[in-house]
Amino acid sequence: MPSRPRLSPLSAALASLFAALLASPAQSQTLNELYESARGFDATYQGARAQYDASIARAAQAKAGILPAVGLTAGVTRSDLDIDTLTGTGRGTTTPRDFNTQNVGINATQPLYRPANWATYEQGKRQADIAQAVLTIAEQDLIVRVSQAYFDVLASQDSLALVRAQKVAVAEQLASAKRNFEVGTSTITDSREAQARYDLVIAQEIAAENDLQVKKIVLDQLVGRPGSVPVPLRVPVVLPAAMPADINAWVAQADDVHPAIQQARLGLDVAGLEVDKAKAGHKPTLDANLGYNVTRNPTGTSTSTVGTRVNAATVGVTFNLPLFAGFATENRVKETLALEDQSRSVLDGTKRSVAQATRAAYLGLVSGAGQVKALEAAEASSQSALDANRLGYQVGVRINIDVLNSQSQLFQTKRDLAQARYNVLLGNLKLRQANGTLTIDDMNAINATLASSGSVPAVPPATGPDRSTTTPVAPPSIPVIPPVPVPPFNPPAPTMPTAPVPPVILNPPVR
Repeated sequence: MPSRPRLSPLSAALASLFAALLASPAQSQTLNELYESARGFDATYQGARAQYDASIARAAQAKAGILPAVGLTAGVTRSDLDIDTLTGTGRGTTTPRDFNTQNVGINATQPLYRPANWATYEQGKRQADIAQAVLTIAEQDLIVRVSQAYFDVLASQDSLALVRAQKVAVAEQLASAKRNFEVGTSTITDSREAQARYDLVIAQEIAAENDLQVKKIVLDQLVGRPGSVPVPLRVPVVLPAAMPADINAWVAQADDVHPAIQQARLGLDVAGLEVDKAKAGHKPTLDANLGYNVTRNPTGTSTSTVGTRVNAATVGVTFNLPLFAGFATENRVKETLALEDQSRSVLDGTKRSVAQATRAAYLGLVSGAGQVKALEAAEASSQSALDANRLGYQVGVRINIDVLNSQSQLFQTKRDLAQARYNVLLGNLKLRQANGTLTIDDMNAINATLASSGSVPAVPPATGPDRSTTTPVAPPSIPVIPPVPVPPFNPPAPTMPTAPVPPVILNPPVR
């Protein structure tokens, strides 16, 4: 009966790895889905929404100063009098007198000229715009925080999958070193080096698993749904480019539309209107008054015993001119002028900070895109170096530590490449946040780089009886290392070195 071909340890491990990838799909969520969940759950954003509603209501209160004020009054009064006669007939006598007074009226006041009230009304409109700018900043911050947590989980998943793939490769190298030591073709040093590297990878796997759990907790807490599973990037990975490719264009755009700059500009306007309010303390006010009041005395008054009813309609204008307020108005004007200068300085500082942050974000994005290209080339070079070192180890021109170092370099490069790609995607969002143009559409462009939503394969469980995990995550591409044919070990016979010819000493020294 012909024997069945035997797979190498690495090939068998990779076969089981990909079998695990095709099994037990887990429901996944896109970046947009998790963002919508975060909008309804995140406490920071909900607090910003409540603050926005409160600011809008507070701004609307300022309109009351230019609208009429109408009031309805009503009252009933009972008076008990004792009237003493001091002169004339009945001198020295006391006459009691009791009567009721009933009144009802409606009065209205319409400001005709109140400069301070109009300045307050204009401030209210700008306060509403400031509230909108603050809410926009909170929305942009939520987009970045959700995206950061989303890609942190993906990066942690990639790291865990690569560590486990590295463990498979190191385990194969350890087995090979042990076999070679048993047949006498290598020393015990190779086995110990491989064992030390394997133990190190086990420690890295434990740390990667813990990091993944922590990152998932952060994402779940942010979006308010347990067991969230991000969709990985589509393969091949296509990263969006930052357009326009001009740093000055991004800075100029930030100066026009950044919500923080708009907030500072509106704050300067509010400060200027506060100066107008302070100066209005020297100006007169003019109000129109309109009223209708009914006063009824059914049992008379203090001077008459005849019941009366008085219907009074009034219309008039009230003029008020402040003359002296103890220098309070002058000092109030000085205070508001100083506060206006402060607001102007805040605006200048905000513009500089936004410009600096925009330039830093743009340069970081450009650097990250270049790093991705360099790491892609380094990945191919590291794969070639690993193949060459494995072949060299088989034929005896490389030692075991060379192979182990090549494996570590390859997997480290893959981890760095995955992280660099996520950094570029986040860098696009952070650049737009830095210049104030970040919207949902920008997140949709990042969401388009993800694989189709639905089911995401799980990370393969750790090999060995002492390592296991059930976290459903999406693995990156695993390097497939083809088995290297092993030539027969026929070392040549050792050649003993010949002794060198003794030197000839001429003219020995005389003692």
